[in-house]
Amino acid sequence: QMQLAESGGGLVQPGGSLRLSCVSSGSTLENYHVGWFRQAPGMEREGVSCTSRFGGLTEYADSVKGRFTIVRDDPNNAVYLQMDNLTPADTGVYYCAAISFGLTTIQDLCSGRRQPSYWGQGTQVTVSA
Repeated sequence: QMQLAESGGGLVQPGGSLRLSCVSSGSTLENYHVGWFRQAPGMEREGVSCTSRFGGLTEYADSVKGRFTIVRDDPNNAVYLQMDNLTPADTGVYYCAAISFGLTTIQDLCSGRRQPSYWGQGTQVTVSA
């Protein structure tokens, strides 16, 4: 059974950067699409960025394009989200999630049309002066 653990969240000033990590245990990530999602207070959870098996394809929400970068590190069973030029609108709980690559596309994963099979517990990101 796969377990996902996020880390790297925290408090950062506007314009700052954070790097989130998602590490899997119990199963390797190499056969999974992996995504980062976030939920702001009072809002629905939304897809931020997703990466396909082997990392050949990536998806980004329009609000983070050019600022966030998703990178997978299969030898270490990890996926990272580099977040630069953060704004208060980026505040929320960030979750990583995974689904077997054969079950969906990363477009459907990130858009919410297909729910992931595994979720992490989330890490809080707060962007505030």
